[in-house]
Amino acid sequence: MANLDEIDERLVRALQQDGRASYETLARLVGLARSSTKARVQRLLGDGGIRLVGAIHPAVFGLRQLGHVTIETSGPAGPVADAVAGLDEVSFVTTTAGRFAVTAELRTGGQDAFARGLARVQAVPGVRAVQAMTYLRIWKDPYFPPGPLESPGPLGELELDAADHALLAHLRVDGRASFAELASVSGLSSGATRARVLRLLDAGVVHVGALVRLNPLSRTSTLGFALHLAADTEPVAQKVVALDAVDSFATGIGWCNGIGTVRAPSLDEALSTLEQLRGLPGVRTVESWAHLRAIKEENDRALPPSR
Repeated sequence: MANLDEIDERLVRALQQDGRASYETLARLVGLARSSTKARVQRLLGDGGIRLVGAIHPAVFGLRQLGHVTIETSGPAGPVADAVAGLDEVSFVTTTAGRFAVTAELRTGGQDAFARGLARVQAVPGVRAVQAMTYLRIWKDPYFPPGPLESPGPLGELELDAADHALLAHLRVDGRASFAELASVSGLSSGATRARVLRLLDAGVVHVGALVRLNPLSRTSTLGFALHLAADTEPVAQKVVALDAVDSFATGIGWCNGIGTVRAPSLDEALSTLEQLRGLPGVRTVESWAHLRAIKEENDRALPPSR
């Protein structure tokens, strides 16, 4: 993806929050004409740096145990990252600069399956040490709806039928598909399709947003961070996610209390955000690393493991 200017960055952030926002709404947010705004969005999509996808809550696929893994290697990181990316339970893998050589995210149906997936990661040749944190709550994430991960999640008040699943499958590929196009795959009228899509969005079953591909040539800095807290999690988490440059944040149990990502247009802004994190009441320590290259990015998907 080509370097983004300030307006592009604002558009990306707006699309992360609502990937189905109208061009009129986006134009008002960035202060451009509708035609100019549409041209910028189409350029961003055409460059391949972002995709507008419907990210489905993992509970829809029975994936109720999610977690983050940091990996130290005893040799080159590349072969380890490739091998970890090949595991069914793993949905996201990057190589990094810092104490850790590789980071990954696991998504499984439960604790037992998560433990088996973690054991498979530990068994990869070249893995020297692994640290894991299992998520209890996702506070902010541009790729699927945030919230607690306990069962049944957003499905507690909904029973999905074949039309719902057809809509979700299409939104996963094209989050900005028109209601007329969605009606053609759901078998419902345009009006009924619109009502179904709005219900799925409002319930948190699906979130349509901009999936930003990690690009080592981009001017944007993407840093990971881990927090160790000396206070209750919730008040600290609310302050963390209020920081504009914090792209994602989850809290849970394991080697740290919280894991997140900072996405900033410059190293100075990234450093400023880390300093803000260090200064938050209740934060004991902050450990950070730079994401260098994405080996596997499936945050727009929530596929169940095949075995």
